[in-house]
Amino acid sequence: MTRFFFSKYTEEPEPKEFIDYLDSLKNYEKLGVPKDAGTDSDDGLDLGRMRRLMDRLGNPQSKFKAVHVAGTKGKGSTAAFLSNILREEGYSVGCYTSPHMMSIRERISLGQSGNPVSTKTLNKLFHMIKPKLDEAIQLENGSLTHFEVLTATALTLMAEEKVDIAVIEAGLGGARDATNILCSSELAASVITTIGEEHLAALGGSLESIAVAKSGIIKHGRPVVLGGPFLPHIDCILRDKALVMCSPVVSASDAGIRTSIKGLVILDGRPCQLSDIMIQVERDFPLFIELSDVKLRMLGRHQLHNASTAACVALCLRDQGCRISDKSIRAGLENTFLLGRSQFLSSKEVEVLGLPGATILLDGAHTKDSAKALVDTTILAFAREFFSGLQLEAVFLTEADIAGAKSRTTPASLLRDYWIQASEELGIDTLHDGTEKNRDSLEENKIILVTEKSPEVAMRAANETLGRRAGNHSSVIVVTGSLHIVSSLLASLQSA
Repeated sequence: MTRFFFSKYTEEPEPKEFIDYLDSLKNYEKLGVPKDAGTDSDDGLDLGRMRRLMDRLGNPQSKFKAVHVAGTKGKGSTAAFLSNILREEGYSVGCYTSPHMMSIRERISLGQSGNPVSTKTLNKLFHMIKPKLDEAIQLENGSLTHFEVLTATALTLMAEEKVDIAVIEAGLGGARDATNILCSSELAASVITTIGEEHLAALGGSLESIAVAKSGIIKHGRPVVLGGPFLPHIDCILRDKALVMCSPVVSASDAGIRTSIKGLVILDGRPCQLSDIMIQVERDFPLFIELSDVKLRMLGRHQLHNASTAACVALCLRDQGCRISDKSIRAGLENTFLLGRSQFLSSKEVEVLGLPGATILLDGAHTKDSAKALVDTTILAFAREFFSGLQLEAVFLTEADIAGAKSRTTPASLLRDYWIQASEELGIDTLHDGTEKNRDSLEENKIILVTEKSPEVAMRAANETLGRRAGNHSSVIVVTGSLHIVSSLLASLQSA
């Protein structure tokens, strides 16, 4: 079987017994999060039951230092950058993120490899703690959730493996998230990457309430790194919470932090962006690093900002006495790559999909801010190389399961209606009845809107349409909308 770059995620069998156990619990990734569940209010999730569970397991989170990362977008990438920086320095690192692309094991990595936790290690730990999990579930009248038990398992694994430091990504919000059982004595730093309109109902209904929820990870006396940039009143909410908690603040959007993208290079058949990162901060505590020609495999200005945010965190840890060299920061940033984030498929992967010669970009953008970042990535990285400008030819709308179910899937027909409405508001001509006549249309000034039954069918149709419309001109198929639809495409590569 042909093995692709993501084979390390899929070459082991899944821990079926553990997955079945988790699937027996309430899973808000499938069901959707209840209104106000992430707010620090009477309607918020009960963090007390998570604390009781961790107490039953011996409070494994107290056995290592941790960096806690929250934010609407960028938290997974920032966590990955930081974890790799620490691994490059020789630390044994635990990393916990969500969601996963191909395997639930991706959410947990241990040690210096950065690979997903092995099925053997996960199964061994699960069987060891299962009696305590069973007791806890019974005592909580079955209210413990999929995410709470998975989080508890991850933190216990890190303690058992004696990691030097952990990087923990919050799942939803911050204040009432299951990961927010970290105390100030265990916390090395908090990180808040961005504040945007995601999970609005679950987090109070406004940007302000989202900021308040995410500021809940700031702990007394521990530094907080702000990614940003934030709207002024959102920045004030975060800084006011830090002031109350006596927490020094570092902003990755500070005037003393300068970044730039210098161009594009190809390494090992994949694009990298040459970037400069200059950090010189004097407020609260001094941070300094100057890195030129950093070869980032994570593309786009948003990923460069995530990289500089992670570098700020690394410098904060260095200020606290951690051994972290400039060389390790550079290497960690350069060696970071995540599936489905500004990811161009290789020619071999494209051939397996039956689309030889196509250029395919995968990105799990699903908010208006991340969609803008995706467009910026395409322009900034490739406009000078291939295009004189970005021209949208067709939009193929399809569906994919979310966490193994369709309960949170938006019908493709409804998505098409939204696109039609947006095109009319912007005065853009479209062909959108989905007929063969419109799909085959070569009218250059009209964008085709079509629904398809699956991502695979949509990809083939998109390739055929671009072949007819673009002719000899370079073109890109962009697969986006959610990490779930990107994951379904990668799964088809695995099974090919």
